[in-house]
Amino acid sequence: MPIQFHKSSQTFHLYNSQLSYIFKVLKNDQLGQLYYGKVIHDRENFDHLFETRPRPMASCTFEGDLTFSLEHIKQEYPVYGSGDMRHPAIDILQENGSRILDFRYQDHQIIKGKPKLTDLPATYVENDSEAQTLLITLYDEVIQTELILSYTIYEDLPVICRNAYIKNWGKQKLVLNQIMSMSLDLPDHNYEMIELTGVWSRERNVKNRKLEHGIQSIYSLRGCSSNNFNPFIALKRENCNEYAGEVLGFSFVYSGNFLAQVEVDTYDVTRVMMGIHPHCFSWSLEKGESFQTPEVVMVYSNDGLNKMSQTYHKLYQRRLARGKYRDQVRPILVNNWEATYFDFDEEKIMDIAGTAQKLGIELFVLDDGWFGKRNNDVAGLGDWYPNLQKLPSGISGLSRKINNLGMKFGLWFEPEMVNKNSDLYRNHPQWILETPNRPSSHGRNQFVLDFSNPEVVIYVYNMMTEVIDKANISYIKWDMNRCMTEVYSSCHDSESQGRVMHEYILGVYQLYELLTNRFPEILFESCASGGARFDPGMMYYAPQCWTSDDTDALERLKIQYGTSMVYPVSSLGAHVSAAPNHQLLRNTPIETRANVAYFGTFGYELDLNKLNMDEQIKVKEQITFMKDYREIIQFGTFYRLKSPFEGNETVWMVVSQDQNTAIIGYYRTLQEVNVGYRRVKLLGLDPDKEYHVNLNNTVHYGDELMNLGLITTDSSCGENKEKYDGTNGDYLSRIYVLKAKI
Repeated sequence: MPIQFHKSSQTFHLYNSQLSYIFKVLKNDQLGQLYYGKVIHDRENFDHLFETRPRPMASCTFEGDLTFSLEHIKQEYPVYGSGDMRHPAIDILQENGSRILDFRYQDHQIIKGKPKLTDLPATYVENDSEAQTLLITLYDEVIQTELILSYTIYEDLPVICRNAYIKNWGKQKLVLNQIMSMSLDLPDHNYEMIELTGVWSRERNVKNRKLEHGIQSIYSLRGCSSNNFNPFIALKRENCNEYAGEVLGFSFVYSGNFLAQVEVDTYDVTRVMMGIHPHCFSWSLEKGESFQTPEVVMVYSNDGLNKMSQTYHKLYQRRLARGKYRDQVRPILVNNWEATYFDFDEEKIMDIAGTAQKLGIELFVLDDGWFGKRNNDVAGLGDWYPNLQKLPSGISGLSRKINNLGMKFGLWFEPEMVNKNSDLYRNHPQWILETPNRPSSHGRNQFVLDFSNPEVVIYVYNMMTEVIDKANISYIKWDMNRCMTEVYSSCHDSESQGRVMHEYILGVYQLYELLTNRFPEILFESCASGGARFDPGMMYYAPQCWTSDDTDALERLKIQYGTSMVYPVSSLGAHVSAAPNHQLLRNTPIETRANVAYFGTFGYELDLNKLNMDEQIKVKEQITFMKDYREIIQFGTFYRLKSPFEGNETVWMVVSQDQNTAIIGYYRTLQEVNVGYRRVKLLGLDPDKEYHVNLNNTVHYGDELMNLGLITTDSSCGENKEKYDGTNGDYLSRIYVLKAKI
């Protein structure tokens, strides 16, 4: 897996068996992009890929040369105003008021492995042989500033990870107004842009749009990555589908404000940029000071969207997530929130836990309402000590009682937020984000603590550890239930307010790092009002995330399908809720609720004691099934077969690493009348193995199931003579288990 530098042509070629990435030092000593795509043979010189022509109205770099114009050159990390009038990757305000920059190639290093990013989440290697990293140093002589562009290519994956680092070596004070983690110029615009778009309770819906001249972008200015736009885009060729064709993926390992922008100029060149959103970002750099950008993970696939997603799944599962639970199946849990909300006491909790234990559940999670004077959402948030009126034996006593049942115990926190009706706020009113002399907006009756202030982070850390140290806690659900408004920090001066939103996220990461290091045995699940911070940055600290507050199985089909574009099944918190669903009033069979939730970490969020005996028997069977197959489901190879965005059916499947077992989830939203016969072509099987299909009780070779398909024909394919049994009408689902004959 070489990174080659061809000195004679000043060309860099990063490649492995799947992709090539080629750029060079131009004659103005800046960097020009030549190629990114399917692997091609290395050669000493790729200058034929560098094309220039004289064009009217062009601003040219060299006198007498009408061809070399940065406006018409594909660049690696562009600046504005020296010929290129497109959007730049970096913007620096200098003491004389100028923003003109000239970062020229100085030198480079090729090193084994992948350096760790200071104070930021990022992908990693466990052995230096897994990857190589290219560090290119650029230097602007006028402002005496160094810019280091980092490129890591993995040995066995079509992945390049990029980030940028800047350091001021000069005497003047610089103001960094924009610094993107990566920029990439592509030679044409024949792509469709895929994004994961939504709102609360319908997060990460798949959206496609054809690239047009001008700017297409997604972003967040909410202080978190947001449930509106996920920090991911992909550019796919128009003939690309799930199984074939070229696609370029871009995923941002960050949990705050971001910008993912695609600019198409009028010569059809496409510029992709991703990084921290420049709005409300301003970072002063005095002499000797530096700034590190978060990481962008670029994935290339010539085999469709499934292959792109599988690459992200493998990388994020094994080389982004960390800790004890990275490679372990996740415990099956019950969460009391939708069962009790704030209305509970120790007796009610133990009653639910007792039933859970009998049904085979492994982990009981106590949600919001256990602390301070928290009986509703207007009080108590921030006071992280147990409410002894509800829980006379405290969290330590309750955890012990749960443990005595043979179950693990988990606890809910919302560390970043506070109610004004709390001891924390009364003692430290200056610790919230609010702008002087301006009214403050609330969200869910709560306000945002200033995590850009290290004192606040340590204070919250000490409160949390006081609770955790005294109890046997195996799992923590970390929630975040509102976005940032009126962002202003009392601990920063007027010139430093542009640092607050980024430093806030660094504070969140710091608290996670402190807690995960102190309590390495605890499984953390991130949550942000459902999916408002479902991003790779969180996965670095918490290997699973609550996917959405929408607990209706039919709605979750779209949410989980879209989430799977980037994130592995092992990261998707997915529960079975009560029916009729408390949000949609939809009455979905308990079988379908489970059949959707299986493709996640799996658990229950309902009052188990309100289930009838037949339902409890079904829950016990579901738990047994999940225990039997969760390793395959959570760590197998996942395939999307039919999209809920394109029809009435949704189908996905997961295949074990040895290809001996496959599990297919088949879902049909509405029952149809007298339709054609149905088949679904499967993927990922061994063509030479014979597979027994449980529901059909038939045996087929893998090549038959992949080329002819799995027969899913049922009573909807003719005159329906069936009687309704609660599962065979609308909201139908089936789980097919395929096992190879060995």
